[in-house]
Amino acid sequence: MVRGCIEDAHDYANRFWDSQRNGDFFQTDNFRVPAFRWKPRNRKKLAQSWDELDCLASRRCDRIGDVAHVDFSLLDVPRSVPVDDPEAYLRAAIAWHFGEDTGSAFWLRTAKALAFNPLTDINTFTDLRLFPNLVNELRGVPVEDLIPRGYKVQESEGSRPPPLPQIFESGGTTGAPKRTAQLPDWIAQVIEWQTEDFATGGFLRGEGFLCLMPSGPHGVGYFSRLVSERLGAVFHPIDIDPRWVKKLAARNAASEVAAYIDHVIEQAVFVLQTQNVANLHTTPPLLEAIARNDAVVDLVNEKIRYLLLSGAHVDADTLDLLRDTFPNTTITMAFGSTMVLSQAVTRTTDDHTFVFDPRTPYVVFWVVDPDTGEQVPYGRLGQVVMNHISKGMFIPNNLERDMAIRKPGPAGHVSDSVSAVRPVTTFEGEAVIEGVY
Repeated sequence: MVRGCIEDAHDYANRFWDSQRNGDFFQTDNFRVPAFRWKPRNRKKLAQSWDELDCLASRRCDRIGDVAHVDFSLLDVPRSVPVDDPEAYLRAAIAWHFGEDTGSAFWLRTAKALAFNPLTDINTFTDLRLFPNLVNELRGVPVEDLIPRGYKVQESEGSRPPPLPQIFESGGTTGAPKRTAQLPDWIAQVIEWQTEDFATGGFLRGEGFLCLMPSGPHGVGYFSRLVSERLGAVFHPIDIDPRWVKKLAARNAASEVAAYIDHVIEQAVFVLQTQNVANLHTTPPLLEAIARNDAVVDLVNEKIRYLLLSGAHVDADTLDLLRDTFPNTTITMAFGSTMVLSQAVTRTTDDHTFVFDPRTPYVVFWVVDPDTGEQVPYGRLGQVVMNHISKGMFIPNNLERDMAIRKPGPAGHVSDSVSAVRPVTTFEGEAVIEGVY
């Protein structure tokens, strides 16, 4: 295996020794080895034997270089618990996304322009920082280019095309929407996660579910409907168009924004007055608008017992006021992003603070100083960097528009957790407008 990884180790022996003597890296097409403090008397030992160089090569090739020996089954989803070796999972994902037979057209094309070789240089989650933030490419890349080649099914008569993805787009807060392509295996995993999240968060099984969230190109409406079905709840959707609200807010059309919010709430009132609903999913700005209308507050307090907030930010003081306004309702929150294709697990601390734990190794957060890029100390505010690593998509080192307090993750996690999430005021030179989502 190693001799296949290094075409001619004897040919590299002198180059290897020179690099070690100069304190440099020894680089080949398949691996690189850092400098060791070897003395000249060791040169004879190195030159005489394959074994020394063979061993050094193996340490690199056994990790990633020999793609044929990578266990791609580690990437398979859905699964009830994640794999128990996060770095083995990462190495399998890198080999998959950058393998000629398995990677997507987007990443195979992008790899040629990188200043490093992902197959040899990405071995830990920290190494993901080597990638530039390419998330803006998702505004224009054809979705077909995002689907890994490895999803093609080989049959006796030839290959069958990969399964069709679901296409979900971002809210367009920072410009033209970005797209993700989510394949059926990942969709199934997210449905399992969200069903568990809803159930453990207080969702009343078998009771109607009123959902005031975006549908259309947005994943939240799609997943909410499927989770509602899993939980035996009749689904009552009311669509919202967050992009239109952002346009209104950008031109300071406050009266038009208010009229649009009234239009959405009016539709919710019709459902609350006529249908058996006990569960509600909406955004903080819409719930704040509901809280300003005493008649609607009474309806919510009469019927709703589980209330999930997501899609926008809410500060602790406002959240306390909402809890006082809706005392009969369990209020919880979810935090996720289109660019990580999922949402974090929500846990509540003793002081009723929400902490969000990303589902590692599929999603990894870092909370960093926006000026230096270094992680801030625990308990300090920083900007959130998100990484998504799955069989279907790979989106590393994405600096998001969110600020948050850095928290330790649960035992065994390879990620920061976050709390007190809030938007940055500007992002990529543009003012950030949240609107209603």
